[in-house]
Amino acid sequence: MTNLLEIRDLSVEVDDQEIIHDLDLTIPEGEVHALLGPNGCGKSTLLMTIMGFPAYEMTKGRILFDGRDIGDLDITERARLGIGVAQQRPPTLSGVTLLDIVDALASNAHHKEAVDRMSDVYQIKPFLDRDINAGLSGGEIKRTELFQLLITHPRFAMLDEPDSGIDLESLALVGQMVGALLSKDPSRLAKRRTALIITHTNQILDYIPVDKAYIMRDGRIGCSGNPHILIREVRKHGYEGCIACLRAAREATI
Repeated sequence: MTNLLEIRDLSVEVDDQEIIHDLDLTIPEGEVHALLGPNGCGKSTLLMTIMGFPAYEMTKGRILFDGRDIGDLDITERARLGIGVAQQRPPTLSGVTLLDIVDALASNAHHKEAVDRMSDVYQIKPFLDRDINAGLSGGEIKRTELFQLLITHPRFAMLDEPDSGIDLESLALVGQMVGALLSKDPSRLAKRRTALIITHTNQILDYIPVDKAYIMRDGRIGCSGNPHILIREVRKHGYEGCIACLRAAREATI
């Protein structure tokens, strides 16, 4: 199986403060991985760095996408390679409507018809004529972000806490949208798009199958493995329990 994303020995600074330290991560093509961890541990920083946002400075390491080093590419170039992200807190864009984005992304009449159907299914039509994210609730923002990814069909999708700040009804719809995004071929549900999903609450993982999970703390991957086991332990003991477990394992090797 080919690795679509490889991160090797990555360190990242934001405003001269190192947030990510010596991080390694590999995601094979067609797998969905989940990155768990408490707030402030560096999860969002990792996604923004992969996407190429300029405020996130790589001080060490490499990011390989489909075998190509993308460390020197800007956001636009990475997007053209097929990398997409749904941000946790995307900005409000005055003077730019969601319909403007849809018209720019829908490439032909057939595509526009499919987009129109999706806007009905996922209850997006009320937001099409509004400025991007202006006056929208948390759940509505999540849906419009995912809607844009559904239109573009990225080869590698990154979702930054799609389950945060939304009610249960919105969560079910967001879960449905994430499932559609990750289904590369609706007639073959096992054939999936490659993705990395960040979550703090872990609720979105009730709606989608995940191949592997990681627990992140203090800018490092603490442990990784079977997502069902890790999620069960997080829900049982919380992230503090996981941190205590990692500390005990480290001390046992000294």
